[in-house]
Amino acid sequence: HAGNGWCRVVQYPENDPRSSHIPILLLTARGDVESRITGLRQGADAYLVKPFHPEELLVILNNLIQLRDKLQARYKATAIGERVAAGSLSVEEVFLQKLRATVAAELSNPELTPQEICRKMGMGHTNLNLKINALTGMPISLFIRKMRLHRAMELLGASELSISEIAYETGFNDPKYFSRVFAEEYGGPPSSFRKS
Repeated sequence: HAGNGWCRVVQYPENDPRSSHIPILLLTARGDVESRITGLRQGADAYLVKPFHPEELLVILNNLIQLRDKLQARYKATAIGERVAAGSLSVEEVFLQKLRATVAAELSNPELTPQEICRKMGMGHTNLNLKINALTGMPISLFIRKMRLHRAMELLGASELSISEIAYETGFNDPKYFSRVFAEEYGGPPSSFRKS
């Protein structure tokens, strides 16, 4: 069965960082155990044999959506700052680490644009935005801003830089704008997060 077309279709998204976040549901007439096991081993998230009951399809799709939401919450929590143990990295976690490193290398550059990140990641703007949005629930521009603000929070607690210097260090051209978006993100002005 490994030569079957559906096996190749299942393998493509799983190993491609542009599409590995997309759940795969195989709807097929092949109901034998060997075909089902092969399909699941090849990376399908679920396997449904035709004919099927519509409610069964809805339950499976609902479960896949709930799983995606849980993964999105996990990736959103770790996307900006936390690191994951190297031995347990999924394709998505490798992608997010590469994205974090790419953005971090240019964090102080106020001219950093989503298009520049796309170029450095080797992906088109639409694909990158879809991927990041699927994994974290935010577009690339918001991802960059959150990384800048996360770094600013670190600098507030670990440096003697002024708030204006921190704004410039994290790629903000306007310290007033920096203070406003910082307060929106963290619930208070940068000065209230200064180390004692």
